[in-house]
Amino acid sequence: MSGYPHGVAQATRTDPLRVLEEIKRQSLEALGGLPGTLYGPVEDALKLAALKSDGKVNHYEEQAALWVLRQHQATHVMRFRQQVAQSFDDFRALRIRSGGDVTLRLVDEQQLEYELASGRLNEALVARFARPLDTLQSRLQTLADAMRVPMGANPIGPERLVAAFSQTLLDAQVPDTLRGRLFRFYETDLIRVLGELYARINTLLATSGYGGAAPAPRPPQEDLRRFQDDVLVPTPHMGGFGGTHDGFGGQHSPGPVSAAGAGNFGRTLSTPMSQQDIAAMASELSQLRSQLHAWRDSVPRADSHGMPGSGFDRSVGQRREMRVDEILSVASLLQAEPPDAFARALAVSGRLGETIRDHLQDGARRLGLNPDQACFSAEEEDAIDLVALLFDSLFRHNALQDRARRLYARLVLPYVKVALTDNAVFVKREHPARRLLDAITEACEGNDGETPQDRELLDRATEISQRIVAEYNEDLAVFELAHAELDALLAQQRRRFELQEQRAAKATYGRERLGAARSQAENALHERTGETTLTQAVADFLAMPWRHHVVQTLLRDNVDQRRHAEAIALGDALVMADRLAQQNRGRELADQLLALQPAIIECLASSGLDDSAAQHGLAGLVRALVDPDTSRRVRPAAPLSVQEDDTGEAERRLWLAGGTDTVRHDPLLAERMRALEVGDWVRLVDADGESAAAKVAWVSPLTSRFLLVNRRGLRVLAASAEELAALATSGRLTIGAERTAFDEAMRQVRRHLDRGTGTR
Repeated sequence: MSGYPHGVAQATRTDPLRVLEEIKRQSLEALGGLPGTLYGPVEDALKLAALKSDGKVNHYEEQAALWVLRQHQATHVMRFRQQVAQSFDDFRALRIRSGGDVTLRLVDEQQLEYELASGRLNEALVARFARPLDTLQSRLQTLADAMRVPMGANPIGPERLVAAFSQTLLDAQVPDTLRGRLFRFYETDLIRVLGELYARINTLLATSGYGGAAPAPRPPQEDLRRFQDDVLVPTPHMGGFGGTHDGFGGQHSPGPVSAAGAGNFGRTLSTPMSQQDIAAMASELSQLRSQLHAWRDSVPRADSHGMPGSGFDRSVGQRREMRVDEILSVASLLQAEPPDAFARALAVSGRLGETIRDHLQDGARRLGLNPDQACFSAEEEDAIDLVALLFDSLFRHNALQDRARRLYARLVLPYVKVALTDNAVFVKREHPARRLLDAITEACEGNDGETPQDRELLDRATEISQRIVAEYNEDLAVFELAHAELDALLAQQRRRFELQEQRAAKATYGRERLGAARSQAENALHERTGETTLTQAVADFLAMPWRHHVVQTLLRDNVDQRRHAEAIALGDALVMADRLAQQNRGRELADQLLALQPAIIECLASSGLDDSAAQHGLAGLVRALVDPDTSRRVRPAAPLSVQEDDTGEAERRLWLAGGTDTVRHDPLLAERMRALEVGDWVRLVDADGESAAAKVAWVSPLTSRFLLVNRRGLRVLAASAEELAALATSGRLTIGAERTAFDEAMRQVRRHLDRGTGTR
């Protein structure tokens, strides 16, 4: 979906009132569902918190308050829309902005809490959207001048949107903890929506003739100017990896930042960065390139390049280094062509870099550039190698299906162009191209398209990759809009994945409780039948109805220990009744059976027998005990048949069979595994040798086992710390994995470079 408006005149200014009404319409369309869309995710978060706390924390007050909020959802949505609409009226000066003297009054505690929460949220949003807000403020000023009204507050600025949310819920009785959750989810939704909304509104104002003056970039400090100009402010003619080799291995700009560079700087750094962050990024990039150069020097030329005319074969003096703009022109020419060559290269580890070079040189020939007379510069070689290693790592270390290979192959050349013009993509975690690749990987990893939702994700990711190929021309806004669209769909799917995590945790916990209850019942039965001579009727009763009754009391009445004690006492009383019958103590036996009648009937009823069948079973038991000469012997009970659970065979083989002593493991490594917390990520190699990311979703309060799920919330493994240590020793488990696919891929790239140079 394009973010550009249609039917807006560009030659002359459009009527300012019509423009303001269009901004109002688009804003209400994007924001109008709030705050009603928050209640469902907040409810899911409360359920997850209750599950993780295992009943130790009472969330009843929050759940009750949330239930009341959901009853008034329509009212809250209408009130919020009215608040947003009122902000546009204030901007048009239709309301009196100052009422003269302000009456002083006391602020109640609840309003004070809302104001504090609003202030924190407003600061976070202003910092995140600083650049588009500066541009929007300038263009709204031009719009206000055209309407001949004094400039008011930005009607869709963070301050007004946060105030609208606070005013909407001000009269509701919301506990402090629930208020915090609501503000956090509101912030998440605003971040998801505002980036695309501000881009569309800025574009609308600009194309309607209200461009205003672009805000001047802040002057960087002198000691960091080189990194800001060369690494964070690339231009099509002075790319991040092109030009003269300087201290960072990048382009040293001969003069101040150009206008084009400043514009790219605004797109790349949507939030202000501190000097420490910039210095850290410069150091990280410098270290990465040093690793890359050391790795390239350690690899034979035929393996690292595999082609004549490589940028590293500079023995021929006549060969010149191609400029970045020439490489960009070649890449743009090839970008729309079928990505079959890249798809085949992704299927063979280490071939992608060679394929990219062959492809670019072939394109250079078609543009009239003779590869025998021109070669890639060292910085261009860096960009090609890093993109090749990145995509190869993404495809090797994520559970991606064959369909995803062509999707990723389609993105290879656009990301080569990004790396040539803006190498901050490798070190800046908020880079739009980086975030888009994370979202695409999240949509594709482990997705085999079995459900309609999964197929929708795959189709949308494919569509977005095609759009990047068609629209990307050194403007990172394409990545921002594409990420916003895909992330909006993923946000809906993440709620489904969270529910799947909860169901997986509940199912695992239920199986563990059942297993523990059966184990206790087996032990109790063995204590009473292992060495005791019993009649067949009593032994059968204890082995079947009574053992089942003990399991039921443990599962259903786990908190009420009295019920379990009564069930155990029934088993002891039946053994005693059998002994009384053997000793021909008829009166005591009769009294015993009469006293046990209610408990025996209840025991039989728990096995599904109605009152008539229970009475019949009791009668059979009495008949067997009235004859003292009935045969008695030790009757060990057969193990209770256990129904197979729904775990896979590969997973069952990893579970402990007879205790931790049956698994050989490193105790120190097992201690590290015990330190894993819910939300930590690991990398797990399954029985088929495929690597995939897995998250610790739950830790069992009964067995301390860890439940690992994939990015789609589906169970991957349930194992103890000792089993995880054994997997880590065998190289099938790696702890400390990054949360996002791009970060993990870059970590794997660094490890690959270190292994290639023998530094690790």
